[in-house]
Amino acid sequence: MKYHIVQLGCQMNISDGERVQQVLEGMGFVATDKEDEANLLGVIACSVRQKGIDKVYNMVAKWNKWKNRKNLITFVSGCVLPADKQKFLKMFDLVFPMSQLPQLPDMISQYGVVSAASIQSLDAGFGDLVKTNHHVAPNPAAFRLNPAAYKPVQVEILPQKPEDHIKDFWHITPKYGSGFEAFIPIQNGCNKFCTFCAVPYTRGREVSRPSDEILNELKHLVGKGFKAITLLGQNVNSYGLDKKGGEITFAGLLQKIGEFGLESKEDFWVYFTSPHPRDMSDDIIEMVAQYDCLAKQIHLPVQSGDDNMLVRMNRNHGMGKYRDIVSTIKRLIPQATLFTDIIVGFTGETEEEFNNTMKIMGEFKYNMAYIAQYSPRPGAASSRWADDIPHDEKKERYHRLTDEMMKHTLDYNRQLVGRTLKVLVRGNDRKSGYLSAYTEGRIVTRFKCDQEDMVGKYATIKVTNAAPLSIEGELVN
Repeated sequence: MKYHIVQLGCQMNISDGERVQQVLEGMGFVATDKEDEANLLGVIACSVRQKGIDKVYNMVAKWNKWKNRKNLITFVSGCVLPADKQKFLKMFDLVFPMSQLPQLPDMISQYGVVSAASIQSLDAGFGDLVKTNHHVAPNPAAFRLNPAAYKPVQVEILPQKPEDHIKDFWHITPKYGSGFEAFIPIQNGCNKFCTFCAVPYTRGREVSRPSDEILNELKHLVGKGFKAITLLGQNVNSYGLDKKGGEITFAGLLQKIGEFGLESKEDFWVYFTSPHPRDMSDDIIEMVAQYDCLAKQIHLPVQSGDDNMLVRMNRNHGMGKYRDIVSTIKRLIPQATLFTDIIVGFTGETEEEFNNTMKIMGEFKYNMAYIAQYSPRPGAASSRWADDIPHDEKKERYHRLTDEMMKHTLDYNRQLVGRTLKVLVRGNDRKSGYLSAYTEGRIVTRFKCDQEDMVGKYATIKVTNAAPLSIEGELVN
């Protein structure tokens, strides 16, 4: 039998989805890209934007109509706010927090399906009835799993002690979506409570994964030939702080990874996302500078360039601290690329506050900025405030800030023309006859080549052309 999963939102949700796939395939289900072929349909939800949640409602409404003609179970997990959860309980068959993924086989069993073979036998029985009784118009709904007989499993989204469940979740070996790129979750939850963010209400408080498990997973991946590994957490640089001295710090974790890189002599890049400026210490930057396997790319969310706005966002850092961090990065890792996240049109944002954000785009010359137009999320503190910036104004600020970013990314990429760079080949480019890759600093690259066996390997290119968000080159080796 087949399953289909829709993954929305961030890299953490993608990583979670890889573990969901492993559990389902352990039950005998087979993945399909076509949702109308699946007997098990699931979504890994994201509550960061209302648009993402709207997609979930639209999908489940469509899926529930299909239940009139086929055996079908639906589930939702991921980042779900309590208000959405109450509605989802009436729409999905299974609703559970990701920390309780290890119990998914039991949930499906309690719903009346022990394995994929059980669904197949139901389908086969229905098919036989159609073949043997031409005079009776069978009712497909009669062969559905009956919720009256098999009560849907409805689990609280936030267990009282999420750390009791997340440990079991981390023990699930994911079905990696690539043979050369992988995510390693090192932490779950968030303690920061930014006023615009729903994560503390969907994933709970910060819980750090044991460092020996992280290191063992990384060593396993490197041994299997993986070339790019990303450490994931809501605030990776607060890793270990919840253990009150019972676990190493994030800098200590990076050091152990760096030492393994030296000892193994393997060639790989390790990234991390996302750090919070409040916990970004000099020793973290020093570790990245010291070890070759720690990729020279830093994602440092700023959200706004205005101090008053940062207070309203409850970011607990000012632009002075942020500047000090960037200054240290530039001093210790001058070759590092700098990425960020920015919100425009947050509640009460004045033209002056927005202009301060425009100014830092020129000051820091980010290599990439993920810019979002603010939308309130029920449950987050700012949802109680007036969303008082008109949509057209948000859109206009978004475009102005994007245009400003593009000027600086183009200037940076033009400086790469003529240089020889190492890149990781990811697959075919949209341009026929070209392969797509990225540099250590995550600059998107393309080069002319028809050797598809290079995918998943490093290559060396000479940069010949530059665009605002990418570069183009010629293969050197």
